[in-house]
Amino acid sequence: MVERKQRALGLWMGGAAVIALLAAGPALAQQAQAPGTEPASLDEIVVTAQRRAEKLQDVPVTVTAFSAEEIEEARIRQIDDVASRTPGLSFDAFPASQPRISVRGIGSSDRGAAGDPSSAVFLDEIYLGRPAAVAFDAFDVARIEVLKGPQGTLFGRNVVGGAINVVTNRPKLDVVDAALEATVGNYDRLEGAGFVNAPVVDGKLAVRASAAWRTHDGYVKNTYTGDRVEDQDTRSGRFQVYAEPSENLRLSLSVDGTRDRGNGPAQHVLDLDTTDPLSAYWKVDRDRNHTAGSTDGYQNRDTWGLRYQADWDLPFATLTYLGSYRDLDYHAAYDFDGGNPTTNALGISGGNDEASTFSSNELRLSALPESRMQWVAGFFNYNADTDRLDILNLDMGPRRRTEIYTQAASLASYAGYGDVTVPVTDEISLIGGVRYSRDEKDYHVSNTAGGAIIRGTQRFDVKVSGAYAATTYRGGVQYHLTGDDLLYAMVSRGFKSGGFQDTPATAAEAVAGFKPEFATQYEVGQKSTFLGGSLIWNNTFYLMKYTDLQTRRTLPDLSIVTDNAGEATIKGYETYLSWRVFTGAHLVASYGYTDARFDKYEPEPGVDYSGNRITRTPRHKVVVSPSYDVPLAGGVLRFAVDYRYESRIFDDASNDGPEQRDPTNFLDGRIVFTDETGKWSVSLWGKNLTDEVTRTYQGTFLGADFGAYNPPRTYGLTVNWQL
Repeated sequence: MVERKQRALGLWMGGAAVIALLAAGPALAQQAQAPGTEPASLDEIVVTAQRRAEKLQDVPVTVTAFSAEEIEEARIRQIDDVASRTPGLSFDAFPASQPRISVRGIGSSDRGAAGDPSSAVFLDEIYLGRPAAVAFDAFDVARIEVLKGPQGTLFGRNVVGGAINVVTNRPKLDVVDAALEATVGNYDRLEGAGFVNAPVVDGKLAVRASAAWRTHDGYVKNTYTGDRVEDQDTRSGRFQVYAEPSENLRLSLSVDGTRDRGNGPAQHVLDLDTTDPLSAYWKVDRDRNHTAGSTDGYQNRDTWGLRYQADWDLPFATLTYLGSYRDLDYHAAYDFDGGNPTTNALGISGGNDEASTFSSNELRLSALPESRMQWVAGFFNYNADTDRLDILNLDMGPRRRTEIYTQAASLASYAGYGDVTVPVTDEISLIGGVRYSRDEKDYHVSNTAGGAIIRGTQRFDVKVSGAYAATTYRGGVQYHLTGDDLLYAMVSRGFKSGGFQDTPATAAEAVAGFKPEFATQYEVGQKSTFLGGSLIWNNTFYLMKYTDLQTRRTLPDLSIVTDNAGEATIKGYETYLSWRVFTGAHLVASYGYTDARFDKYEPEPGVDYSGNRITRTPRHKVVVSPSYDVPLAGGVLRFAVDYRYESRIFDDASNDGPEQRDPTNFLDGRIVFTDETGKWSVSLWGKNLTDEVTRTYQGTFLGADFGAYNPPRTYGLTVNWQL
C-alpha cells in the first residue's frame, strides 16, 4: 500500500512538473543559453509513421527516431543498440540470434513455428515475421523509427505492442556517392563497411550497393574446451535499383542478405532453487568472463530477401504495389547450464533448426502529398511456411537422453484497411482508421523423432488448423495550438493472432493452442518546439488495456506452454528533450515510466499473480546523451556520452525467486574528429565503459536458475570517409 501511494504521489508530482515546465520552458531555456551565442536550430527528422512522409514533430504518434548521423556516430548497428537508447523498448534474447522485443511491456517469447511476435520489426516496410529473421546491418541506413503502442491500422501484419521501422538509404538519380568505414578494437574487433551510389541513366536510373563485415573474438573464455564463445562473424549486403521511367512512375528493386556465424551463448548457473532436491546437482557460477560448458555451441544464420515496389501517380492519388520474398536458414545449439561432468551432475543442452520462407503483397491507394485531406486505403497479404526442430538433451553421467519436437506451420494472412486525416479547421484535424485482419494457420507437431520423452508424458503426432479474425482501429484528434505546438489524443487497438504450442506435453495440449491477444491504448500527447527550433520537448501519457495476453511458462515436466493470462493494465509517461543549449552544445534526454501489471492471471489452481508486474519491463528508464563540439584548425572535435538507467526487472511472472535483474547504469562515450570538408572523421569510442554486469536472460527449472550476461567493456577506433 505504501509503495502504491508513493507511486501515485510520484505520478502526480511528475504531471504537475510537466505542466509547470511547459509553461516556463521557453523562459528557462533562454536563461540557460550562453550570452552572446546563437544556437543553431535542430535538424528536422522526416518519418513515415503514418505511411506518408511527415516531420516528426507533426505526427500525432509517440515515435523515437534516430537519424543517419546519430546511427553512424553512436554505433547503432543492431536492434539491441536501438533498444538501449529508447525508453519503453526492451530487448533480450536467448540465444542472441533470436531476439525478444518488448514495447511498453508487450512482447512475446514464443518462437514456435505457429507463433508470432507481439512487437515487430519492419525493414523498408517489409515485415520480418520470424525472430531469427531480424538480422541486418544499420550501415547506410537513413533512419530508424520506434512506434510505440498498437499499430492496428497501417502496418502489415497486425502489431499489438509496437513496431521498429528500419529505413535504408535509397538510390539517388543525380549524384555519384560513396563512403567507406573501418574499425579496429579490443577482442580483436575488425570491421569494414562501404557503399556506392551511381546513376546509370541520367535522371532515369540509379543503383546503390552497400556491404558490411563485422568480426570480433569471443567475450567469454570456455575453460573446459579452451575456446572463446560469444564471438561474431557477420557479413551483410544490399543491392538496389531505382528508376523513374516517366514523371509519374517510380520503380524500385532491392535484394539484401545477412550471414551470421558465432559460438555460444555463454551460460551460467546463477542461483539455486533450494526448495528443489535437484539443486544439489548444480554448482553456482557467476563469472561473467568465463564459462565451462561441455560444448561451445553455435549460432548460424543465413537470411536474404527481395523487395519490389511500384508507385504510379494518378490525378487524384498514388497507387502503390509493394511485394517481398524472404528466406531464413537458422541453426543454433548451446550448452544451457554452462557446465560439464566435472562441475554439474546433470547436463542440459539443446538447440533449434529452422527453415522459413515468407512473402507479402500490398496494394494501396494514398492521397497525393499536396492534398488537404490525407488518406490511405489498401489490401495486404502475408504468407509463411516454417519447418522447425526443437531439440533438448539431458546428460546424466555417461547417459544422454534426447528429445526432438518437429514442427511445421503454414500461415495465410489477409487484411483490408483504410485511414484518413480530415482537417476541420486550419488548426484541428480528426483522425480515423480501421483494419480487418484474418489469419489462417495449419500446424503439424510431433515428438516421435527423439529417443526419449523428456518434456511431457506421451508421444503424439498432431495436425491442427485455426483461423483468427479481428477488426482493429484508431481514432483521435490533433490540434496545432501554434505552428510550433501540437496537442493530440488518440485511441488505438491492435491484435496478435492466436497459435499453437511448440513443445506441448500432450496431444490435447497441442490441439488446444492459445487465443489471440488484444491491446487498446488511450494516449494524450504534446510536441513543442521552442527558441527558433533549438529546443524540442515532447510529452506523452498513456493507458493500455491488455486482454487475453499470451504468456509463456515452463512446467515442472519441462514442457513450455503459451496460455492466455487474462487481463493487464499498462500505464505510463514518456518525455523527450532535444536542446542545442548554445553553439556547440547539444543535449538529448528521455525518460519512460512504465507501470505494467496483471489485473487477472491465475496460471494454475491456487496460484494467483494478479497485481504482479509483467515480465522484462523496467518501471523507469532514463537515457541522457550530451555532446559538445570544439572548433579546431582544420575541423571539429566532438565529445559525447550516452548514459542509460533501467530500474529492476522481473523475468518471471511470479515476481519472486532469483529471476530478477538489479537496476543497471550503462555509460558509452566517444571522441570524434571531423575535418573541415566533412569527408573524413575519426572516432575513438567505448561501450559499457564502467564494465557494468547484468543478466540478459534467465530461467529457473530442475533446481537452478540458468542465464547469460551482457557484453563487457568494448572500445575501438573507427575511420570514416565520404566522397
